[in-house]
Amino acid sequence: MKNIILFDDEKWPNFLPITYTRPICELRVGILTIKEKWEKHLNGVASYITQDYLSDKYPIDISKDNIVINSRWLPNPEFISLINGLELNDALLIEDTLVAARMDDKQFERLIDNKEIEQLKGIDISKNKNKFIEITQIFELNNINKEELEKDFQLLTRYKKNHLTQEGNTLVNENNIFAEEGAKIQGAYLNATDGPIYIGKNAQIMEGSLIRGPFALCESSVIKMGSKIYGGTTIGPFSKIAGEVSESIIIGYTNKAHDGYLGNSYLGSWCNLGAGTNVSNLKNNYTKVKIWDFVNDKFKDTGLQFCGLIMGDHSKAGISTMFNTGTVVGVSANIFGSGYPRTFIPSFSWGGTKGYKTYLLNKSFETAEVTMKRRNQKLDEKSKIILEHIFHNSSVYRTWES
Repeated sequence: MKNIILFDDEKWPNFLPITYTRPICELRVGILTIKEKWEKHLNGVASYITQDYLSDKYPIDISKDNIVINSRWLPNPEFISLINGLELNDALLIEDTLVAARMDDKQFERLIDNKEIEQLKGIDISKNKNKFIEITQIFELNNINKEELEKDFQLLTRYKKNHLTQEGNTLVNENNIFAEEGAKIQGAYLNATDGPIYIGKNAQIMEGSLIRGPFALCESSVIKMGSKIYGGTTIGPFSKIAGEVSESIIIGYTNKAHDGYLGNSYLGSWCNLGAGTNVSNLKNNYTKVKIWDFVNDKFKDTGLQFCGLIMGDHSKAGISTMFNTGTVVGVSANIFGSGYPRTFIPSFSWGGTKGYKTYLLNKSFETAEVTMKRRNQKLDEKSKIILEHIFHNSSVYRTWES
């Protein structure tokens, strides 16, 4: 199997707050994470080059022969063909930017030490740049999710047995619906006319649910009774979802288990939206949405008319929380109370419209441990170190501490 190394470049902050706790390649888009896509397409095992504080949890594995790829580029036939054609110590460049390379261990160590690529044979692919899929901002993932869902669906279901059952369900365009082993669908309406529907291993869709493709429900996740799910939505593994969801991505291990609307949003892991939580994804005056920019520490125009909530890992919203259009919530924030909270809520915030205080690190650990134990997971020391780094790094945004 190929040894793949996926590296984060200087645009890693553009994917905050989701990448506070993970490398770019651990972002989910379509059905799979970026890392999983490359492993399947190249028949390999991937490791990471990422931020120093993430590297203990996400280490690098260097072999005698390595395929090195920028995590912001997604696989497609043209790009895969170029990578498979690389000779040892060849590199694919767009102008001076390293996009991918094949390196031996000695060249790789020189690259790490000197940050140079002169020893590589550079192949400029700038003229063909438009043939490749590059992501530059976190909100772009929602825009390409439908296309990635369809590609991942073909990749995952080819030559596999479909465990879909029609008993008690209404299935439209049944050939475009696939269920893995152990999946349970009871009294649901599934319409795959506009795109495929993928139901992962041991996932469950309860009675009365209405689902339109393209849609993915990953391993052991649950769609609760009477839910309404629109196309362009991906629910990562071990999540519980209810209410109305449209064009949103949930990485996994996150709950929206009650009624309420979630649209054009991207949620990390171990989040929880309380009963009746609603997210605005469209401004009343239909103008373009602005969101918080962690690079320049100010709000920036997304160019999008539809943009909902972006929420980092371990954040929670109390019952009946109302998120305004383009709200960004950091890691380990706890939001509650009436009215609309601010549209940028820093990591480790505790409060709402009546004001905020700091969510103390030891208290956040206690909550995370209880939350993760419910999914038979553990908050390990490496994860605690990451959260502690974020706690200190994000203090500049918690202005009430000054």
